[in-house]
Amino acid sequence: MTVIAQERRGSDFAQLSREIAGAGLMRRRPGRYAVTIGLTGLLFAGAWAAFVLVGNSWWTLAVAALLAVATTQVAFLGHDAGHRQMFRSRRASEIAGLTAGNLATGLSFGWWIDKHNRHHANPNHEDHDPDVGEGVLVWTEKQAAKRTGFGRWMARNQAKLFFPLLTLEGLNLHVSSIKALFGVPMRHRKAEALLLLLHTAGYLSLVFAVLPVGKALAFMAVHQALWGVYMGMSFAPNHKGMPVLTAEDELDFLRKQVLTSRNVLGGRWVDVALGGLNYQVEHHLFPSMPRANLRRAAPIVRAYCAEGGVPYHWTGLVDSYRQALRYMDSVAN
Repeated sequence: MTVIAQERRGSDFAQLSREIAGAGLMRRRPGRYAVTIGLTGLLFAGAWAAFVLVGNSWWTLAVAALLAVATTQVAFLGHDAGHRQMFRSRRASEIAGLTAGNLATGLSFGWWIDKHNRHHANPNHEDHDPDVGEGVLVWTEKQAAKRTGFGRWMARNQAKLFFPLLTLEGLNLHVSSIKALFGVPMRHRKAEALLLLLHTAGYLSLVFAVLPVGKALAFMAVHQALWGVYMGMSFAPNHKGMPVLTAEDELDFLRKQVLTSRNVLGGRWVDVALGGLNYQVEHHLFPSMPRANLRRAAPIVRAYCAEGGVPYHWTGLVDSYRQALRYMDSVAN
């Protein structure tokens, strides 16, 4: 699906930006982030402490599920650091990102920054957004038409296979992070490599020190699978099923970001569960806006879009997955 080219009106975003800034929503929230970082750190450390205390028991698989939640919440902090939502200085943001990404979760911060910045610059663009590029899944009819044999079968059934495939996303993130060390531009390549090595060595040493081989493998499988599912379920509702842009679409910044994004509503618990990513429209318009301010910015952006005749999309959590899966099924069939 494409969006009909519209007349560029560069002043539209500038006017909205002034309104948002006037409401004080671009100011840092150091106190709020101190609490968020503290609580997330306690959850993460507490999950590992529970792992050690439970010890050689099959109850360790329940701890693995808890740790998957904690790991994703730490990854959300890495996301915020990458957008410099937490700290004004680049150095502090990079230290936080490397700690949350490479050391705590085993995800390359530099690789993610490169990939995520390209996504933000051209969301849902079939040629420029890596999140809709060709891979295991297809996101455009052009991609689906290229598939043959088993790949064609996968495409036709991708909506049914989506959630099972997410169990491999954690492994994919680790592998992609290691591969990126040898090719993707990053500012601190040696530090990233060292921190990824420390993460891997520490993770494996602790797991195999506490559990016998069989339980250790089961623990890691559950932890990594559920982490991948949680990460995928946090990002998929935001753009999947929204218009995919092509080279023919010429949109100004505001429309490019708003028309390709979807908000997911559901109260404070959804805000926490999705790390603020459920306010995807506002996040794409103002990437450096602190997570805690996105909820307050949403009514302003929604009203502004309504006044300007720009479609603004939001839905509930369950319906967001329904829309994404429906799109995945239709584009491949």
